[in-house]
Amino acid sequence: MVASLSRYGCAYGVDVDHEAVGYCLERGLDVVVQASGEHLPFPDESVDVATMLDVLEHIADERATLAEVTRVIRPGGYLMVSVPAYRFLWGAQDEVSMHHRRYSARLLRERIEAEGLVVRRLTFFNTLLFAPIAGIRLTRRLIPGLRSDKSDFNFPAPGPLNRTLTRVFGMESGLVARTNLPFGVSILCLAQRPLRNQ
Repeated sequence: MVASLSRYGCAYGVDVDHEAVGYCLERGLDVVVQASGEHLPFPDESVDVATMLDVLEHIADERATLAEVTRVIRPGGYLMVSVPAYRFLWGAQDEVSMHHRRYSARLLRERIEAEGLVVRRLTFFNTLLFAPIAGIRLTRRLIPGLRSDKSDFNFPAPGPLNRTLTRVFGMESGLVARTNLPFGVSILCLAQRPLRNQ
């Protein structure tokens, strides 16, 4: 993400894990720093856009992290967050990924608005894969023999599967650009820190 976002300006990455930071540094991304979301190494109101893409669900104290991220966003600046949706979809993948929670749209909105941010856009995504993913998760829960404590994913993904998923997400990205989707495996929220006179 740091490499992709750097096309639009000066982009920094933050990760609490030293191995993840080391991985980035080894690849020449010297703008990645090790820090926790509760203690960001940036001055107040110094960031135009902050992203937390599949991050918030990993953090035990989400409120403290959202407060800290809000601190560094300049008035008029933005926060973009993506999180996994629906508690009923909780499964082994959430355990393996060390998630603390999955979100409803209402809960995510409440958490973000509690920090004084204004939600500009909130939509579900990963909608086209919702039915098969929900079917697998619910079936595994109902049939004990199908339960697994392993990840749903293998890395790297086989080429044909990766290409198929890329096409599915490509089709959906056009929909998300035009309209809010009513359900999905994940939620995307764009929020703005108000200007001081607002």
